[in-house]
Amino acid sequence: MIPLRQRNATRQRVHDRIRRKMVGTAERPRLNVYRSLNHLYVQVIDDQAGVTIVSASTLAGKVKVGGNVAAAKEIGKLVAERAQEKGIKKVVFDRGGYLYHGRIKALADAAREAGLEF
Repeated sequence: MIPLRQRNATRQRVHDRIRRKMVGTAERPRLNVYRSLNHLYVQVIDDQAGVTIVSASTLAGKVKVGGNVAAAKEIGKLVAERAQEKGIKKVVFDRGGYLYHGRIKALADAAREAGLEF
């Protein structure tokens, strides 16, 4: 088993490599995901202006379940609805260095079903 500190350092290196190539614009902002052990945090970010347009998390209180796959689906729907209220249809998905699996995949699929394109 790889220690948590080493795993996070590896994830951070992967995330940095992804971010060198990926930029969120006003027309197509970046959908960023952070996954902690207990919660999920999602932001829609315009990197050129340096502004978070929309955010959602399992800490907000609207989601009754914790940081599991069911919560990821709810957060994906919630962030897609909030983004569409702001007039955002297309985003660039930034998985944050995490594998596209489990909670990250569930969040992305729910956001797509709710109307976001990426």
